[in-house]
Amino acid sequence: MEQKNEIEVFGTINKRETVFTIDDKVEPGTMVFESLEPFPGYYHETPFDTKPIYMYVVLQEHYPLESIIRATQEVEKVFDEKFDAGKGFLTIYNTTYNVLRVRHLNRYDLIGTLQKAYSENGIHFSGKNKKNLREKANIRVVKFFKLEEISSGIFLDKKERFHAYIELPEHFEWEAFDDLSNRVKYNWEGSKFDAAVGAFYHQGRLREFVRIYSNKLSLDYLEQIKKLYYEKMK
Repeated sequence: MEQKNEIEVFGTINKRETVFTIDDKVEPGTMVFESLEPFPGYYHETPFDTKPIYMYVVLQEHYPLESIIRATQEVEKVFDEKFDAGKGFLTIYNTTYNVLRVRHLNRYDLIGTLQKAYSENGIHFSGKNKKNLREKANIRVVKFFKLEEISSGIFLDKKERFHAYIELPEHFEWEAFDDLSNRVKYNWEGSKFDAAVGAFYHQGRLREFVRIYSNKLSLDYLEQIKKLYYEKMK
């Protein structure tokens, strides 16, 4: 693929996942959700050897994004293991939790240590742990993206493997987007993919996108998906 340009932008991703509460290895008096299937449209068909760890740790309060970033930078200096953290919101029924989204941990038993490191840097956790809770959750993650535009309106993620983004001409709330994606997948004959919806801010405007998760991210593959999304929007 010919490299067009690389950009770093701020944006959000919205998705729906099944989550469940965990209580082993977490700090007492805190609530931690794990995603059962972080990319459900993909893993149902083509499971990996090991499931990636996606955790959502309930925050004590609503912390500004800059506070999360500042604390993360300090934790990275002392935490010996690899991890990635971002700010998010997790909604189950009518309850919305402010959460720290954590991924890329190599072991489950690191989550308590990571919680302690954040607490030492002003980010505290709480929540009444509801044992054996397993529910569908709407999740919004606020994050920075490092992207490479490989064709007009088609981007590859330079930090996350198997992630690509296709620009959409209009905004979709989750239910409308989910309906659109189902119409696309019903007419799609290629390799399976998972889809989420989001937006990032670039060059003075908000750009809507569909996030595609697959290990088949060739330009031709993404162009075919883009064409089908645009056709099914009409």
